[in-house]
Amino acid sequence: MGYIAARGGTAAILNAEVLVEHYRSRGGTPPLTLDQIQHQLRHAVGRAMHEGALYAPHLAALAVKQAEGDSIEASFLLRAYRATLPRVMATLPAHGRLMQCARRISAAFRDIPGGQLLGPSTDYQIRLLRATLARESDDDIARIATLVEGFAATHADGGIGHFPKVVDHLRAHQMVVPVPTATDATEPFDITRQALQFPCPRSARLQALAQADTGSLLTYAYSSVRGYGDAHPTLAELRYGHLPIAVAHPVDGSAVWIGELEATECETVSKAHSVRAGDAAPRFHLGYGFTYGQGEVKAISMAILDSVLNQVRSGGLSGESGPAADEEFVLLHSDGIEASGFTAHYKLPHYVTFEADLQVLERAKRHAATNAGGRLGRALAAAFANAAADEEDGDA
Repeated sequence: MGYIAARGGTAAILNAEVLVEHYRSRGGTPPLTLDQIQHQLRHAVGRAMHEGALYAPHLAALAVKQAEGDSIEASFLLRAYRATLPRVMATLPAHGRLMQCARRISAAFRDIPGGQLLGPSTDYQIRLLRATLARESDDDIARIATLVEGFAATHADGGIGHFPKVVDHLRAHQMVVPVPTATDATEPFDITRQALQFPCPRSARLQALAQADTGSLLTYAYSSVRGYGDAHPTLAELRYGHLPIAVAHPVDGSAVWIGELEATECETVSKAHSVRAGDAAPRFHLGYGFTYGQGEVKAISMAILDSVLNQVRSGGLSGESGPAADEEFVLLHSDGIEASGFTAHYKLPHYVTFEADLQVLERAKRHAATNAGGRLGRALAAAFANAAADEEDGDA
């Protein structure tokens, strides 16, 4: 593909940048603060973090502001910033069972240890516009905060929010596949330092899915559920809350807690059974999804795709057909930043390539005209020959 360097136009480019800032700040309203964006647009901030592959709420709020709410642009800005950061050390594996849950539900069982915790969710509301939000005041926010503080005071023992995992219960009864042990000592694949090679290990697949575009994962997962596959999972557990993170002490190797992440974790089990080599009894397949923030739709979509691709790899009974069953297709076309970057590059000058296309078009036209003239001459000659033959037949 050929390009031509764009020369000149520096003043126009600088003015275009000024106009971007003008369009963002016009209207006479006060500038949005990063705290406002971080707390009141938390889903936009969370999406920027998990698609940008960097947990930094304040920087994600800055990216959302700079991108004027464009989710892909915000994640692009955050991922580009991440590429400049040094890597100090790796954290220890984080276990979802240690999460301080603000929300925890299961669609597999009605009664689960610890009970269902609905938490913050709009799943149970009618989708109607709330006109009262247009007149929201500080008093309304204070009233809601008082209600929540009263609820927290009645559960001040600190025990609420910690629950056992539903999948652990299923695994104890040998209903789902066991945790792999052969690769426990293997270093996880790092897609930021190694190019994907297919078939790729599950650690690489989960990384790619975790930073993929939410809409893309939703599309692929929905296609596999709707009819372009045979995936019909059941939500074993969905939990959202704060996950503690630890690193190993440099001297004695003990765990040192350094903070926590706001995250969503999802685990699904498939309806189709699978038989592992050497196992006498069939078991459910497991799908896993994880996102920063409260990204429930993406976590569920990720878990569905993980389950489908696992079953394809192991020869399971579902998910063997449709676009979502092609690991290379899914992983290479679900990154919103890659896709938007390549699509947006068509706005750059393509003068050389288009000039070549014009020349090819002109040659094709001349070739078509020449062939059309030759075909016309041959057709007329054939018509005259047929007419002469008819006359000779008539004279005879």
